[in-house]
Amino acid sequence: MKASHIASILLCLAVCISCRHNSPDTKEKEIKVRIETSIGELEVKLYNETPIHRDNFLKLVRDGVYDNVLFHRIIRDFMVQAGDPAQRTEEATAAVDTNKFRYTLPAEIVYPRYYHKKGALAAARMGDDVNPLRESSGTQFYIVTGKVFTTDQLSELKTAVYQSKVDACYESLCQEHAEEMNRMSRRKDTETLQALRDSLLYEAESRIAANPPAPFTDIQKKTYTTVGGAPHLDGEYTVFGEVTDGMAVVEALEKVRTDEKDHPVREVFIRKMTVIDDK
Repeated sequence: MKASHIASILLCLAVCISCRHNSPDTKEKEIKVRIETSIGELEVKLYNETPIHRDNFLKLVRDGVYDNVLFHRIIRDFMVQAGDPAQRTEEATAAVDTNKFRYTLPAEIVYPRYYHKKGALAAARMGDDVNPLRESSGTQFYIVTGKVFTTDQLSELKTAVYQSKVDACYESLCQEHAEEMNRMSRRKDTETLQALRDSLLYEAESRIAANPPAPFTDIQKKTYTTVGGAPHLDGEYTVFGEVTDGMAVVEALEKVRTDEKDHPVREVFIRKMTVIDDK
């Protein structure tokens, strides 16, 4: 066989191997993390489609940032939240410079592929009024427990979400015209003031109607009516992983007694996190 033929064969093999590796059917392995809590262990996998959140979470885990950090917010039928380095157990003696953790991550909202089903791992964040880009907290996360919905409840929820977006947009427009509206109010020009309010409401409704909340997919409907979750958060927060083992531990955390501010009345915390599959 001529050298040129051998070279051609080798080139074809290389192209085939490259195509196989770059094929959309070839899925990069998802990394898992073990979370040892004060009441049991669970495992989560991190989505490769949210690489910024995945890599940030892995760095925090490897650096031991989550060791002895409390679950500081728990709401039954909703979620358990942790990840604030300033919220640590009484026995944690190591000093922590919390200032370096006050950073945010750009949103990676991969919706509707990843949504707030029971067991979803998502990044906490500040509200839209101060965080319109929906940037995530650098460290804080929550795991969804949620509840099961009926089909009618999902429909009602979607309507409520739509109306809340209209209301928020209207309030924002009113803030933009606050001085003008105040002048009208001081002059007791109620007719003109009402006309302006009607105009702003119409503009708010038009803006939301042009970009309405996406309808639930068939998969979402099936999940929310059988397994459960927190559908009102869909498309609003970055979901970057999910529980793969130990959901019973999350359910036990959810049942911990809390005070009027949703803080557990006794310490429940993360003992340690470990990357268990980073190859």
